[in-house]
Amino acid sequence: MVVPDETPLRLVHGGRWVVSRAWVGELTGASAGTLARWYAERHVQPEARRHPEVVHTVGRTHYFDQQAVEAFWAVWQEEVGTGRLGRAGRKPGSPATGGADRAQRERAVSVALAVLREEGGYRRGLAAQLAREHGGVARSWQRAVGEARAVFESEQGAGRDAAP
Repeated sequence: MVVPDETPLRLVHGGRWVVSRAWVGELTGASAGTLARWYAERHVQPEARRHPEVVHTVGRTHYFDQQAVEAFWAVWQEEVGTGRLGRAGRKPGSPATGGADRAQRERAVSVALAVLREEGGYRRGLAAQLAREHGGVARSWQRAVGEARAVFESEQGAGRDAAP
């Protein structure tokens, strides 16, 4: 039964079952942010792993072909897995540092610091180069290079202050 102000999660359109984004979230366990990203970035995914297109709209609710969604989800689980599903971003009140994310950042800072020491200092484009060489997002590498640069510059300052 449909409550007057609520849109159904699933309905028949053109003789086929169509499902809303909320239904897809219930099927996959993905957060609203992940669902939005899958749809927004569908054009850059391989065809088999591409989120289905909207086939019907009721008010502001988009509906997708249920069979296409289920096929998409089966391929996604097989090729990508479900380990990164859930809420987008940090949970409210969680610390900005610590855990696996901080360990990964520390490794990135170590890599960046080694490059700074080898090259004798910072140069433009270093974060982008590290992102290409080691994978990951350029913005994350920019943060890691910033942290490494602070350590490197403090080491250089300490070296100048030391007596010969």
